[in-house]
Amino acid sequence: MPEIVREFKKKIQGADAILFATPEHNYSVTAVLKNAIEWGNRPPRDASWSGKPAAVISASTGLRGGARAQLHLRQIMIDLNMYPINRPLLLVANAKDKFSEDLQLTDGETLQTLRDVLSGLVEWTRRLQR
Repeated sequence: MPEIVREFKKKIQGADAILFATPEHNYSVTAVLKNAIEWGNRPPRDASWSGKPAAVISASTGLRGGARAQLHLRQIMIDLNMYPINRPLLLVANAKDKFSEDLQLTDGETLQTLRDVLSGLVEWTRRLQR
């Protein structure tokens, strides 16, 4: 296994929770994200993602905000034995209108939803750690 993958797996294993942020590509997550997930899940006796609380946020230039990518990632998390929060959801539709040129989130409603997602993930993580 490449050293960079070992380091990646250690970071996953050391994390209290995982936040996946993904755009939507071809009705799914990007190939790069899928590849990272696969590396973290191998070999099966060393599945780094197992038991981790998680949240998913997505963005798209379209009207759905990455809903299909989120759905696909949630299906993947079943096999990974992860525990994603269900709500709140952050689906950033028309993403090009919600970020500044230097990629700072400028939309107040989206920013509040992001805060709510992060707070929900913290609460969920604490509940699972009891």
